[in-house]
Amino acid sequence: MVKKLFRLDIMIILLIILSVISLFVGVSSLPIKDVFSLDEQQISVLIHSRIPRTVSIIIAGAALATCGLIMQQLTRNKFVSPTTAGTMEWAQLGILIGMIFFPSIGMLYKLGFAAMLALTGTLIFMQIITRIQFKDIIFVPLIGLMLGSVVASIGTFLALRTNNLQSIASWMHGSFSTLVTGRYEVLYISIPLFIIAIFYAHQFTVAGMGEDFSKNLGLNYKRVVNIGLFITAAITAVVVVTVGMLPFLGLIVPNIVSIFKGDHLRSTILITAVLGAIFVMICDILGRIIIYPYEVSVGLVIAVIGSLIFLVLIFRRVKHA
Repeated sequence: MVKKLFRLDIMIILLIILSVISLFVGVSSLPIKDVFSLDEQQISVLIHSRIPRTVSIIIAGAALATCGLIMQQLTRNKFVSPTTAGTMEWAQLGILIGMIFFPSIGMLYKLGFAAMLALTGTLIFMQIITRIQFKDIIFVPLIGLMLGSVVASIGTFLALRTNNLQSIASWMHGSFSTLVTGRYEVLYISIPLFIIAIFYAHQFTVAGMGEDFSKNLGLNYKRVVNIGLFITAAITAVVVVTVGMLPFLGLIVPNIVSIFKGDHLRSTILITAVLGAIFVMICDILGRIIIYPYEVSVGLVIAVIGSLIFLVLIFRRVKHA
């Protein structure tokens, strides 16, 4: 029964239903029964706030879930993601550095700094896990979490010394509440990156079998890995710059999909993307209704639910070890 729910067509229908609910949930009253008789102010809220927010949720959720799937495939570790590899913290540090040295830079320049630092940090993480042999794969994400904590501490120190602590607060906790027309369009950069990921899906799967095996099949292993890391770093930077940090999303969604659909990236990438969008949509709707009319940031909701699921995944792995 559960496996049937992971059919792509069923998941897309569920995402459409949740998207419609998202359009009509919020402080501003937009009754769904009056959708064809909205006044001018309600139409403005729908077009300039609710639609951008819903589109942003879908893109961000799908993109980060895909990032986690690619990173897990390339590292051959189910506990690696932009959260547990420190990629998000590096992206945040990149934004801060851009703000310190170029205070008046726009969103695209912040994105550039974030992408460069995210890619650099991910490469450092990959070098560490390549050079150090671990007896238990759970130590790999622990190394990433420690590295991310160090980078986050450096960022907090720099922000405190340069009076930018309040400025970076918006990137520490993910939220879609401020995304309106003119502020969310940067997320569209994730779409061509996602298409490239689909194009390289089979090669990522082969690369996940190891360097020697990949070379025997004629695959340029290092090029494929670098492409995968660039995609994950760029998408993570895009999401952090526009939405903020969404923890555990790229970790738990690919793991849930792999339990029911296997590990072949080409056959699971679309399902992972849709499930990621569904998960973020549910968390965002919950955040809007838990303490209505106030709102809990989606980053906090995802962190609470995601950490619980993360613990379940760890205990499940120990049980079936």
